[in-house]
Amino acid sequence: MRIFHIQSSGAQELDVLPHAPPEQGFFWMACARPAFQAQLFEVQGALQRLTGLQLVDLHVSDLLNGQLPSHYDYTSQYDLLVFRRLATVPSEDSADTAKATHRRGGTPVLRRIDTSPVGFAVFDRVLLTVHPGDCSVRDAYAARLLAPAPMDPREGRANPTASGSRKPTSPADLMLRVVNLMVDGYLDLRRELSRELDHWQTELLKPRARNVNWSSLLEARLSLHALDEICEDQRTAVQDWIDALETWETPQTPAGMRDLDLLKVRSRDVLEHIERVVHHVRRMEQSTETTVQMHFSMQGNRTNDIMRTLTALTAVFLPLNLIAGIFGMNFEFIPLVHKQDGFWWAMGSMITIATLLISVFWRKRYLARTGS
Repeated sequence: MRIFHIQSSGAQELDVLPHAPPEQGFFWMACARPAFQAQLFEVQGALQRLTGLQLVDLHVSDLLNGQLPSHYDYTSQYDLLVFRRLATVPSEDSADTAKATHRRGGTPVLRRIDTSPVGFAVFDRVLLTVHPGDCSVRDAYAARLLAPAPMDPREGRANPTASGSRKPTSPADLMLRVVNLMVDGYLDLRRELSRELDHWQTELLKPRARNVNWSSLLEARLSLHALDEICEDQRTAVQDWIDALETWETPQTPAGMRDLDLLKVRSRDVLEHIERVVHHVRRMEQSTETTVQMHFSMQGNRTNDIMRTLTALTAVFLPLNLIAGIFGMNFEFIPLVHKQDGFWWAMGSMITIATLLISVFWRKRYLARTGS
């Protein structure tokens, strides 16, 4: 578990759980899901000391549930947001990963996507977050919080109000920043995923593509559909949070009004980013489906080419078979049968008929291959 005291002037990481509410700023209690389960009694005690209340048992179950979809809930004292992240888990052993890829099939990036939920309990002066075991999002934003403010070249000292270095003003503000970080982390995933899907499309659109791993392709399509559902849940959860913001009591001070407006702006910005992700996931899903249909269309055209060629060749040999059948009849008097040059007349006529038919079919492109 990591505890941070965040103020407008900077952030400080604490070694122990705080025993009293902060005089300025707020606390951020960030812990992994196993640590939260193991230290639940200590966390509930700290929340009791800092806020005067504890988490509801049902919300504790939600925070401990690693399969819960994104959703928003609230009480009269705090808000709860569960948000499923979209991140790639780096492979620890490339050889093992290659073996698993060959054994299970499917797109490697889609199989490495981690959609574990991250829980946020937003109090007035405390933010409690429950992350998956690796806590990559927590550690990334913690490093950003603890980074020193950039130097002001005019004054020769750190400027905590510089753009990009302003600290969160409230637990809700910090929650939205972390959520936005998780959504923006999809951009790297999107590039790698698009690159692999483009490779799959190129392989499918090859004219002589035969050894297509359809089980892997089906797995990729199902994974994209699951991503679409996850993104829809994310958008619904953030939209519910935005609707809840509209019911908050209007602050009486200009600073409070500004903070509330900033929360609304950040919330709409997060929602817009999620909608972009939803649009991209759906576009990739449609692109994969279109590529599959184009693949079958090309295979159908290739089959038509083969059947057309076979039909033309059959049409060429039909009159030849007719001539051979006529001269193969068991009649005593048949023209050319008893002549010395009858065989050559028959062969010449058969060659002439075959040449004429092949020329006609070639001009009509019955024997030509469809360009691909």
